[in-house]
Amino acid sequence: MIKEIEKTLFENQDLKYRDFQAKLMPNVDKERIIGVRTPILRKLGKQLAKEPQIDEFLSAIPHDYYDENNLHGFIISECKDYKKAVEYVDEILPYVDNWATCDLLSPKVFKKNRSILKLDINRWLKSSETYTIRFGIEMVMSHFLDDDFDKSYLETISRIRSDEYYVNMMIAWYFATALAKQWDSTVSYIEQYKLDKWTHNKTIQKAVESYRITDEQKTYLRTLKVK
Repeated sequence: MIKEIEKTLFENQDLKYRDFQAKLMPNVDKERIIGVRTPILRKLGKQLAKEPQIDEFLSAIPHDYYDENNLHGFIISECKDYKKAVEYVDEILPYVDNWATCDLLSPKVFKKNRSILKLDINRWLKSSETYTIRFGIEMVMSHFLDDDFDKSYLETISRIRSDEYYVNMMIAWYFATALAKQWDSTVSYIEQYKLDKWTHNKTIQKAVESYRITDEQKTYLRTLKVK
């Protein structure tokens, strides 16, 4: 199955797209990027998730290609068993080496199991691994900023300190989204300068760029920028 999947991926190779992807991920060797467009990978993931032998591919990590890791993520997203989905995520996270693969990991079954998901999120947030932390923050942003808003995560995430660009960027993304969705609970974290300088300013930048933030809010946020 592994060789068949690799063959299918190369049959759908788009070299221009590969070059485009390589520019977005300078830390990933271009030779590891096949160049398969995301809609194709997502469709293939849905198909392969139904195959009884799919564990053969999912257990063959680390994969050789970036596209295989993305396909792996889309297959996991189709898993209907929460416990199994978490096991799959925990197995692949140590091999995630870029923001794009990290950000597409989003098992659909998590939405129906948010109370249990919190326990796993807390575990991911305590990790020392860049993309495990980023994934944990992303899961908070995806599942606990709307109807199931949990303001305790504002404090938890504001305390995260990292030298990693891709962690700090996700923190900024989370707080900018929280400002858009939960302004009253979130703005005090900006007013009190609870984030490090770079992340604080990046949060304001991303929030000001958002169409979900009012002009009045944007004007106020600009006054809070650290020089």
